[in-house]
Amino acid sequence: MNNKANRSKNTPNHGRLLPMLLAVIAVLLIALLAFFLTQGKSSGTEALDNLPNYTDVKGKIVVDGLKYEKQPHLGSEDAKVKVIEFADFKCPACKNWTASYLDTFIKDYVDSGKAQFYFMNFAFIDRDSYLAASAGEAIYQQNNEKFWEYLHKLYESQGDESKIWATQKFITKFVKDNIAGIDQEQFEQDLKNHTYMYDVKEDFKIAGAYGVNGTPKFMVNGVLLPDSSYEGLSAAVEAALSAAK
Repeated sequence: MNNKANRSKNTPNHGRLLPMLLAVIAVLLIALLAFFLTQGKSSGTEALDNLPNYTDVKGKIVVDGLKYEKQPHLGSEDAKVKVIEFADFKCPACKNWTASYLDTFIKDYVDSGKAQFYFMNFAFIDRDSYLAASAGEAIYQQNNEKFWEYLHKLYESQGDESKIWATQKFITKFVKDNIAGIDQEQFEQDLKNHTYMYDVKEDFKIAGAYGVNGTPKFMVNGVLLPDSSYEGLSAAVEAALSAAK
């Protein structure tokens, strides 16, 4: 009897250990879940750091014309036709139009002296749209030709439209790696300080006042076109050339 009692005392009580083990596992899983959720939240917050808001832009904006003189441009100022593209660097359709048609338009109309082509920001998709636009403005202020290099290469590196990707960190590295021949230190200072956000917001307000509500959109000699097809743009330019004779 005594030996049996001793064996019972020395045998582990599995009935008690299992719930304790499960409780420890549950606590560990909860801790891991909390860690990953916190990390995800921190990453998201970090991505939003230094992204501008139109509401933060100070200064009264008055819509009193298209202000061609402030826009990046291609072609001769003596051209009879002025074409404006309204675009957002996060817009997939803008990327596709540039890749498919911009070089063709330049060959058909800009190089021949028939039309001058302008770019105007309509940054509306998200806050990193504004930052990408202000980066373009900062480059344009240094060098008009480098702006077009930025435009082509940024579209080639375009991220998911539904995600924040054009962060200050991304754009700083992107420009450093891809756009030579500018003052990188000045560019980074302008990007960090949102130096040209007023210009981006001004573009947005002007475009909206002229009926722009999406991208890409095109205007020929002050008339907003109903669609963004190359055929429609070409026809409008040809009509404007005929009217100018």
